[in-house]
Amino acid sequence: MRSPRVAPSTPEAVRPLTPLEFEKISRLAYERFGLDLKRGKEELVSARLGKKLRQEGLRSFQEYYQSVLEDKTGEALVGLIDALTTNHTSFLREPPHFEFLREQALPEWRRRDTLRIWSAACSTGEEPYTIAFTLLEGIGNAYRPQLRILATDISTRVIAEAERAIYAAERIATLPAPWQRAYFLRGERRWQGYYCVKPEVRRLVEFRRLNLVEPVVQAETFAAIFCRNVMIYFDRPTQQAVVNRLAAHLELGGYLLIGHSESLTGIEHPLAYVRPTVYRRVIP
Repeated sequence: MRSPRVAPSTPEAVRPLTPLEFEKISRLAYERFGLDLKRGKEELVSARLGKKLRQEGLRSFQEYYQSVLEDKTGEALVGLIDALTTNHTSFLREPPHFEFLREQALPEWRRRDTLRIWSAACSTGEEPYTIAFTLLEGIGNAYRPQLRILATDISTRVIAEAERAIYAAERIATLPAPWQRAYFLRGERRWQGYYCVKPEVRRLVEFRRLNLVEPVVQAETFAAIFCRNVMIYFDRPTQQAVVNRLAAHLELGGYLLIGHSESLTGIEHPLAYVRPTVYRRVIP
């Protein structure tokens, strides 16, 4: 005699995000990362974190919040910020910045022995590698300063991807064909359809995890800092603190480049306006 058929159990639905849970999560995101989740973002928080709850078999946002607090490794906290922010990037994103780097900044740096650039929100690496390609092309063989690019991000996940430096063919399609040939290795066999940044270019970039709302331990300064499409997540006091923290790591005469959807209007800082989204340190 056959046993009665038992219907497979289905996971219980995640309970709706309550106002108190939203307040707790938004306060945590603000205190740890400066992320400003205003009222009206409840649907975004529910949708993005709801996926993590289902992945981890949790039924409520309170359970998830508690699990983040109890995780001693800090990985759960990074996972939270990963889910709530967008790591969208691409090679040659916002091309005028790289044109400025090549046509105005680089000629000013031609007699330097060393050249340090900071990509302060590097995501999966397209920005710092585009900086490297731009500088290598502009420098040519005329002179060779010691070139170093610091690339930082709050997410260990995207830093790991950036360090691998392996990209699908469609992701490098926006780059000029000579750059594709000069700076990438074409994948073969199981890596067909992928490209890897050449080792000699990867060696120019040092990746570190860094939270921009926390003090930077290193005292080094840079000829230029790219911090693009990050401050849109911050409220004005946090923007003020981050901009001045970055400015403190600019050489006198160094450039800060921000995203084209961002502005420093209303922020006190030691920088002079150069052109839209480009500022220069003029006060020691």
